[in-house]
Amino acid sequence: MTTIKIAGVPEHFNLPWQLCIDNGEFEAENIDLEWTDVPEGTGKLCQMLRDGSTDIAVILTEGIIKDIAAGNPSKIVQIYVKSPLIWGIHVASKSKYQTIEDVKDSTIAISRIGSGSQLMAYVNAANQNWNSDNLKFEIINTIDGAVEALTNETADYFMWERFMTKPLVDQGIFRRIGDCPTPWPSFVIAVREEFLEENAEAVATILEIINTTTEDFKSIPSIDRTLAETFGQKLEDIQAWLKLTEWSQENFSETKFNTLQNQLLELRIINKKSTFAEIIKAL
Repeated sequence: MTTIKIAGVPEHFNLPWQLCIDNGEFEAENIDLEWTDVPEGTGKLCQMLRDGSTDIAVILTEGIIKDIAAGNPSKIVQIYVKSPLIWGIHVASKSKYQTIEDVKDSTIAISRIGSGSQLMAYVNAANQNWNSDNLKFEIINTIDGAVEALTNETADYFMWERFMTKPLVDQGIFRRIGDCPTPWPSFVIAVREEFLEENAEAVATILEIINTTTEDFKSIPSIDRTLAETFGQKLEDIQAWLKLTEWSQENFSETKFNTLQNQLLELRIINKKSTFAEIIKAL
């Protein structure tokens, strides 16, 4: 039995992994796939790939591309979710801020440096024609930290996946003042290069198993109810999310990757372009 460590955020996108683990599908192929929930998100996942505390990460596209370009010895082996991630822009329920324009030049709560919550602030700034040099950040680590920071006014707004944050809106803790979708596929699967070189066949098997599940995920009986109960969501919210979400079973083509990289460069999320081979590995 080969033990393989995998990590990702504890969100609805990743339920297919848990289903495959619970159903013994990896075990049947002699793979002990050990999943770790990482609520801190992309920055922490990048660190885990770098220090070897995970072999595989299901991770935000823009975050891992930026980190590989900065020296993370990993490769993207597949797009996992091809639809955009819809980031809600949230303020405290009693905040004086009412619109996206109101939060210009205020302090943004981010989980950590290099996280999606930080990188998407640059996307939002570009969308609003703001000078991104003026963005100010407060590191809050987790969504609980964001609640504390916005409530205590040590930060002014927080960008996080819209549907996973909606319970906090429903409870009157946050108020959503707008959305900011990613202009690229949401999540990719990244693997440490050293691990990939020695275990390419096992990684290919893992991809084959997860792809079979994600291809038919929406047609699993009562999957909307399972998701709603697992993640504390309203059924109608999960149903809306499912309509918007599309998983992928393929990797980037060189053309699509170059288009994405040009976007990241234009948004100043990266400061130089990498070659296709430096970031992407076909299995």
